[in-house]
Amino acid sequence: MRIATLMSYAVGFKKASEEIVELEKAGLDVAFVPEAYSFDAPTAMGYLAAKTNSLTIASGIIPIYTRTPTLLAMTAAGLDSLSDGRAMLGLGAGGPQVMEGFHGVPFTSPVARIREIIEVCRKVWKREEKLVHDGKIYQVPSRQDQGTGLGIPLKLINHPVRNDIPITIAALGQKSVELTAEAADGWLPAFYVASQAKNIWGDALARGMAKRDPNRAPLEVFSGGGVGIGEGLEHLRDMGRPQTALYVGGMGARGKNFYNDIFSRAGYEKEAVEIQDLYLSGKKAEAEAAIPKEFFDKTSLIGPEGFVRDRLAELKESGVTSLNVGFVGHTMEERLSQCENLRDIVDSL
Repeated sequence: MRIATLMSYAVGFKKASEEIVELEKAGLDVAFVPEAYSFDAPTAMGYLAAKTNSLTIASGIIPIYTRTPTLLAMTAAGLDSLSDGRAMLGLGAGGPQVMEGFHGVPFTSPVARIREIIEVCRKVWKREEKLVHDGKIYQVPSRQDQGTGLGIPLKLINHPVRNDIPITIAALGQKSVELTAEAADGWLPAFYVASQAKNIWGDALARGMAKRDPNRAPLEVFSGGGVGIGEGLEHLRDMGRPQTALYVGGMGARGKNFYNDIFSRAGYEKEAVEIQDLYLSGKKAEAEAAIPKEFFDKTSLIGPEGFVRDRLAELKESGVTSLNVGFVGHTMEERLSQCENLRDIVDSL
């Protein structure tokens, strides 16, 4: 199992990058660089490329509405060149609050967009012929009746280090998960409860896998949770309450919150409604308290080594192939120690 983590943007990318450099030495394999509506991800990814040696550097994620498909391809190819073949393009739809509220673009047709972006990126990287793409969402070159009509097919000037850079998709809905299983190289789910994963996504994954190119490597599935290995650390599982309440209760709106939908389908239907009602009423502390303790028991790697080993076995049995984790600790040294502990356990499996 590879070990991945999401780089924090709360402390600033430069300071966060310094910790990623040390985590690489402690056994980290993949760093996902977020974007949201903070600094852009590719800038930090380029910085990490210069500071690290073996780490896979992934966007985690770049929203599909904020760049053209060809710019995404160019960015990934440039980062792959700087890192000597260590880049991963992490994509996702994001959400309407940020896409429409911060970027000012309509949140429409996410699944169709991702499919076309994957197709365009792989054409650009292969450089077999000048780029021509006539899709429902994107037309490259643009149609003659748009703009000046002077657009011509072009080919990426530089030869990419790799002509098939891995693409990982953050997907929750049935159609997007199906597409991910069909066409992507990796999958980033959220609120992944191993015992419920098959019930929530099993059919969508099966439909996608049935259409997957047999020559493409198996889908890499990332999940895990918080990591704190040791006796008497169970109380640290509650550190996940603020973020969980934010996503379940505060993202999107009633009836349009993907995270709330998944939380409900994971067996917490009543709680999902309560958490959202409380959060949207401004009662954030009460929303956090309403999250069942059982949820964190099932979605974290915090506890004695035996507990962590059992959880890793459950994740693997459910289809998880790589870990996506957050290391708990008040200091960088504590978090590095947890990374080393997890690395030792994973290597012994």
